[in-house]
Amino acid sequence: MVQVTRKDQREANENIIRRFNRKVLQSGVLAEAKATMRFTKPISKTERRKKAIIRKERKAQKVAKARLGLQ
Repeated sequence: MVQVTRKDQREANENIIRRFNRKVLQSGVLAEAKATMRFTKPISKTERRKKAIIRKERKAQKVAKARLGLQ
């Protein structure tokens, strides 16, 4: 889905960019691409909880090391 924008002889470059951006936004290509970038596979609650617990433990270890001056 390539958006084609042609320049008139007397048209300024800023106007061309503005028209192109408007066409891209209206087509929905950009929104679709962003949505696919953010997609994550669904995981169970228990797995999410386990991962959260691991993250908290690692953060606590990091803070403890920082307080001791090891890092």
